[in-house]
Formats: sequence, C-alpha cells, structure tokens
Amino acid sequence: MNKAFEKLHHVCIVVHDIDKTQAYYESIGIGPWIAYPPLAEYEELEVPSRDGFMAMQYRVCNLPNIQLQLCQPDHNPSPQRLHLDAKGEGVFHLGFEVPDADAAEAGTGLPVKMRGRRANRTGFTYYNTEDGAGVVLLTRATNNPGT
Repeated sequence: MNKAFEKLHHVCIVVHDIDKTQAYYESIGIGPWIAYPPLAEYEELEVPSRDGFMAMQYRVCNLPNIQLQLCQPDHNPSPQRLHLDAKGEGVFHLGFEVPDADAAEAGTGLPVKMRGRRANRTGFTYYNTEDGAGVVLLTRATNNPGT
C-alpha cells in the first residue's frame, strides 16, 4: 500500500446549496458544522482558477472516525464546479492525511490536478485519479489535522 493513502481523513461532497445541505445533515443528527478557515493562507497555488478556488465555501463536521466536508463552488471555473455541473452533487474527493505534503506528492507517482502550499510547506495535492479510481484522491498535511 502507498503510505500516502494509509490514513483517510475526510470525504468531500460538492453541493449546490451549502446551507440547505448542512441543514439536512443537522436534521438527521450529523453536526455540528464549522466554516473551513479562509483559503487565502495558501501562498503557492496551482489551480485552474485562483478566483474559483478562493470563492469556494467549505463546511466541515468532525465525526469521531472521519471528517465530512461540504463544498459549494461559485460560478468561476474549478474542478469542483465542473464536477457539480457534469455529475451533480456528490463525492468529489477522498482526503488522506500525510505528515509531509511534498514527500507524499513525490511518492505517489500520480499526475497532479491541483496543489497548494502554505509558507510552512503544509498543504494539499489533488491527483488526477477520477478515471481510474472513480473519484479524485487528495493528500494533505496540516499543523492541525482536525480541520
């Protein structure tokens, strides 16, 4: 097994209306939800549209065994927007926690779809795995794995 994909951290679901979806989850007892910190902390960013990336809204729910994420892209181009338009609401990516974002990316041998790094080199890499895996895979390293 590739060590980059040993520790599942979260499932990210793209939605049309984040407030409506959050309310539904809360109505069936899944919550609480918190807004994900601003995305502006990423100094190094390789994404199709910086505007599209910065405009995405995220909410997270930390369950005892996994984090659920809701993502609402705006009208700007982004892989999340394209997924929502082509396939509708549903799972966009599976996120795996790694200790070192750069080492994980180098060790996968997979083509990179998007990536971002903070000044301290923590951050994320989305891989172009949708055709083979049926979903985008992501590795992430952060100072606070709870977010």
